[in-house]
Amino acid sequence: MLSFAALVGALCLTSWGFHAHRLINRMAVFTLPVEVSGFFKDYVDYLSEHAVDADKRCYVDTAESPRHYIDADRYGEAPFDTIPIHWSAAVEKLSERRLLANGVIPWQINRSYHSLVRAMAEKNLNQILRQAADLGHYLADAHVPLHTTANYNGQLTGQVGIHAFWESRLPEMFASDYNFFVGRAQYVDSPLDEGWRIIRESFALVDSVLTIEKTLSESFRDDAKYAYIVRNNILVRTYSDAYATAYHDALQHMVERRMRASVRCIGDFWFSAWVDAGQPDLKPLRKRTVAMDTIPPPAAGQKIIGREEWH
Repeated sequence: MLSFAALVGALCLTSWGFHAHRLINRMAVFTLPVEVSGFFKDYVDYLSEHAVDADKRCYVDTAESPRHYIDADRYGEAPFDTIPIHWSAAVEKLSERRLLANGVIPWQINRSYHSLVRAMAEKNLNQILRQAADLGHYLADAHVPLHTTANYNGQLTGQVGIHAFWESRLPEMFASDYNFFVGRAQYVDSPLDEGWRIIRESFALVDSVLTIEKTLSESFRDDAKYAYIVRNNILVRTYSDAYATAYHDALQHMVERRMRASVRCIGDFWFSAWVDAGQPDLKPLRKRTVAMDTIPPPAAGQKIIGREEWH
């Protein structure tokens, strides 16, 4: 059996793709109290593998894209004084069209949470696992600062590529050294309020994410900033190890803190959904064969949306 450290290391060395989401969902299982941990551990491979389904749907479903982000800065200098937290009030004030155009992740977190509560109350195994995996994905996305701004890929500040740099390149290089022991999951009184708290916290980090990279870039020549590496038998241009290390150090463990917060938060939401469902006995659902529905891999260039997700 792999040790906890070896398990994290193995996940971090998987292919360029969705390793961060898979790692976060997997580690969240270990935060759960004994009443539910056995059930989730039985299906930890499913929850890890399907942590990326929501991203894959972005290639085939036009409705999926807005669920992964919110461009808070499109609502003015004090966006959280402008946006009502309840969906019905937000629609009335701002219009559904505008909300969808700017992203709806905090409301999607709340919807997915209540879908998980219903699935647990009904003891519907396939839906429990699907909704838990999706909820984990949206919560992890909400912890990424660049999922809360219109400048999501640095395209407005001459920093194109920073999105994947922050949420993919850095975790790939350093997550095996992160501490994912985050304590036991706790009950969440208001999933909607908690979703908005996460968004506000992430949005407060946007300036640091961009400014630190901008300043660092001025001290690196291009030939030192970028490097060519082979991925899947293809030579690709990416940020050099030296530049990535310098950025990671300058961020002072920001990526680790946000990943740790994601792990803890997902555990909190999964546990709370079980409580709100009436604490159903999940033992009869354990160790069953699950219908592993798959989403076909996207063809190159077929993604419908203009967002880079955490993959």
